[in-house]
Amino acid sequence: MSDMSRRAFGGLLGGGAVSTVTGAASPAQAAPAERPFRSRPSAAPGPRPNFLVILGDDLGWADLSSYGAPHIKTPNLDRLARQGVRFTDAYSGSATCSPTRFSLYTGRYPGRTKGGLAEPVADRSQGLDPSHPTLASLLKKAGYDTALIGKWHCGWLPDYSPTKSGWDEFFGNFGGVLEYFSKLGQLGDYDLYEGDAEYRDLRYYTTVLTERAVEYVGRAHRRPWLLNLNFTTPHWPWLAEGDAETGAEIAARVRAATTPAQATAALNHRDGGSVAKYTEMVQSLDAAVGEVLAALRRSGQEENTLVLFASDNGGERWSYQWPLSGQKAGLQEGGIRVPTILRWPARIDGHQISHEPNFSPDWTATLLELGGARPDPAHPLDGTSLAGYLLRGEHLPERDLFWRVRGNRALRRGDWKYYQDSSGTDHLYDLAADLREQADLASDRPELLAELKTAWERTASGLLPYPARG
Repeated sequence: MSDMSRRAFGGLLGGGAVSTVTGAASPAQAAPAERPFRSRPSAAPGPRPNFLVILGDDLGWADLSSYGAPHIKTPNLDRLARQGVRFTDAYSGSATCSPTRFSLYTGRYPGRTKGGLAEPVADRSQGLDPSHPTLASLLKKAGYDTALIGKWHCGWLPDYSPTKSGWDEFFGNFGGVLEYFSKLGQLGDYDLYEGDAEYRDLRYYTTVLTERAVEYVGRAHRRPWLLNLNFTTPHWPWLAEGDAETGAEIAARVRAATTPAQATAALNHRDGGSVAKYTEMVQSLDAAVGEVLAALRRSGQEENTLVLFASDNGGERWSYQWPLSGQKAGLQEGGIRVPTILRWPARIDGHQISHEPNFSPDWTATLLELGGARPDPAHPLDGTSLAGYLLRGEHLPERDLFWRVRGNRALRRGDWKYYQDSSGTDHLYDLAADLREQADLASDRPELLAELKTAWERTASGLLPYPARG
């Protein structure tokens, strides 16, 4: 089956958008078209790479112009895609912020850990157990310097922190959301920290994080490094850099809240936002990424730095998701399929597109292998390393991608997807023919539906049960 028929929207929309963004005046000046991914096994291995892992927050699959957005211009991320590989069938590890971060940090399904059952983490009793090995702790053991800048969302002090889980440095927010100027977060208190100490800076948060990331990548590092750069953009509240006055109104509501739920409701900004404002926020994220990549280039480390850009889950409210159905918090494609771009000039050619299904835990396994770090045998990974596929021309083994959230279940095997909605109804979709998940084949292929459902239940049986809701 051709790429055209297998991934109609993923390839056509994205590839067309890349050509549009270049602004070429003639075919002779146009950037080379994306070609199907092929590894470069002849490339010399060289030293271990640095890892720059950048997450957008609630950024939808088609919110970049290189993924089809007709109204959002993202030249820096589009350029990153042209310089590396654009993945059309990449997924987050879950459908909301903190479970996906658990899956990326641990390389395991969120349901392997107690904190991962929170969807998302919402109070001080929940978090990532500091004794659990992480991407950072394992790479650190292998000789890497490690830092996390931006949104942690895996638990608050005093029990949880990036610096308790393997990152040498932390600058950012502990919670899942904050007002971009005052830095008031979902617990109603100030939430910008350097290490374990409050850090006062009332400027626009994306700007603050960008400055820190520029400083980090520009250092004269003596060892390879991992930087997790987790922006909060374009997560609500819907504020761009010129919206300090609106931010002050939201901050006043947060201060007036008497419970974390009320503070979160104020930050949710249900009475604000627009397509235009959301566009402005995504474009500010693109500009921020551009500044960090420019600093990386100036540092002389660009050639051997693997840059991975993705979103922590699908988009919501103002996001451009076409042609996907669903959004953040659910397991339809719109809730978990995310834009994902990889660049590593020393080992991987540019202008490439890959349709291989993958999800967050795969990248954990991949970075560990490329960094020469061994997973902890007491905490086996659920992800599959893509290193052989990316570097040695190996085929990825047949495997299932699995998701479980309260009220939804999903499993992808090849082009087939099993999905159970919140009513308990089972669905079966052929994503190659029906990316929008509208042609339900459950009654046409009952044996396949039963097979995939059994596979899902087999994996789910090994996870922790959700606690009862009080």
